[in-house]
Amino acid sequence: MLELCGQARFVWNLAVEQHRYWRPGRRSAPGLAEQCRQLTQARAASEWLRAGSQTVQQQALRDFAQAMAGFFARTHRRPTWRKAGRHEGFRIVGRRGMHWEVRRVSRRVGQVRIPKVGWVRFRWSRPVPDEVKSFRVTRDRAGRWHVAFAHVPDAIPAPGNGDGVGVDRGVAVSAALSTGELLHAPGLTRAEAARLRRLERKLARARRGSARRAGVRAAIACLKAREADRRRDWVDKTTTRLASEFDVIAVEDLNVAVMTRSAKGTIDAPGVNVRQKAGLNRAILTNGWGALVQRLENKAPGRVVKINPAFTSQTCHACGHRAPDNRESQAVFRCVACGHRANADVNAAINIRNAAGHAVSAREGPRVAGPVHREPQLVLLS
Repeated sequence: MLELCGQARFVWNLAVEQHRYWRPGRRSAPGLAEQCRQLTQARAASEWLRAGSQTVQQQALRDFAQAMAGFFARTHRRPTWRKAGRHEGFRIVGRRGMHWEVRRVSRRVGQVRIPKVGWVRFRWSRPVPDEVKSFRVTRDRAGRWHVAFAHVPDAIPAPGNGDGVGVDRGVAVSAALSTGELLHAPGLTRAEAARLRRLERKLARARRGSARRAGVRAAIACLKAREADRRRDWVDKTTTRLASEFDVIAVEDLNVAVMTRSAKGTIDAPGVNVRQKAGLNRAILTNGWGALVQRLENKAPGRVVKINPAFTSQTCHACGHRAPDNRESQAVFRCVACGHRANADVNAAINIRNAAGHAVSAREGPRVAGPVHREPQLVLLS
């Protein structure tokens, strides 16, 4: 499977190189059909490529063509190089039963037939629908293999109670609800965080390319993967509960990708407070701001309302007075006009809910601008 990952990455990088070579005045880069013809010639000339699966290699070209289409549509960034050890994976597309097959062995174990590999066992976490036409095999930095079958799951039905909730995302509190509940994304324990710091110091002293350095990197990757798994589990459980209990879910319209950009600047115009900004970026990503809203839109399409976040933390929800002095501290909100005192994050969440319209009747329904596009979700992970 590592060979298949390497071949898919090699084909992808060749496609990136072809498109990077283009300059104004030169001939346009080859499209998908031309690249598939070139792949046939490359397989005839290279024994290493010929020994691999043509389906895997062609699918890498199709994935690249889709990535370029997203780049030209300005919905995604330009596809870049894939690196060994970081981007390990491939996708299989085809008719089930002809190109690949999956079967259940026991209550917890299943098997999938991968071209050029054979039957591979995995942990059966949920049923695989019959309409699934593709699956992806990946290897994370911790060395764990995962198989995921692409399928669009059914949305969680609205409870029909007409209730709405505001969600304020923060750093000290991952998500504050307008109901007064404060949610914290789980991370590493104190002992695990201390071990991570020791491993990072050990990594800085290790010689590059040594076996000791590789072992330390693997141990760090295991800790980071454990933290990511906990955060992903928390996001899924939290979004499922919100989608099941409320008809309307109001969140701030935040551009997380822009907010977490580096502040180092350039050589001519270096940035300021770079280390402080890097710490803030890590805190935002650790609390799962983007994943929380993305999963809400997947599970409750048409019921997520994004509002302008301006002044939501400075406005008193009791009297409507807005002033910077209302925010007494990070956690305490005290209105200078009416004296109302509350948790600052909960006050902001209530303002978010009120801005979206808390009282939504069953006849009108939530008012959402435009349709919600739902991406295929990975339904099986092992």
